Amino acid sequence: MKPKFKNTLAWEQAQLLMQPALIRAIDNIGKRLERSPWKGVYQEITTPFPGYQLHLTLNQQTVIVNVWELCYQICFQTYPPAHAENTIVEVEIDTTLLDETGAVNWQQLDKKAKQVVGDVFSNLPKS
Repeated sequence: MKPKFKNTLAWEQAQLLMQPALIRAIDNIGKRLERSPWKGVYQEITTPFPGYQLHLTLNQQTVIVNVWELCYQICFQTYPPAHAENTIVEVEIDTTLLDETGAVNWQQLDKKAKQVVGDVFSNLPKS
């Protein structure tokens, strides 16, 4: 689902947060995979827009995770909104990820990325 920003400030905040969120998500995925029986492989995708999928495999089970969707969950307050499936939705930046000067609050970003990635692994099917 493609996010829509309320204004230019929200877009600028998302621009500031997305790359660090991606880095923290990938780092946390790697840490979780080290302790997990699941194996992970990244695959580049081009539709509906460029990005990456994480293919998690255990025995005959495969779970596909859209990495941008993880980043959106980290950067936005509530994502995805419950009412929005395959639509463009207006999103709210999680401003706790920014400090009082508008820079990235790395401690909060690390904490939220760990939680979002942890939720993915907690919700994987049991073998």
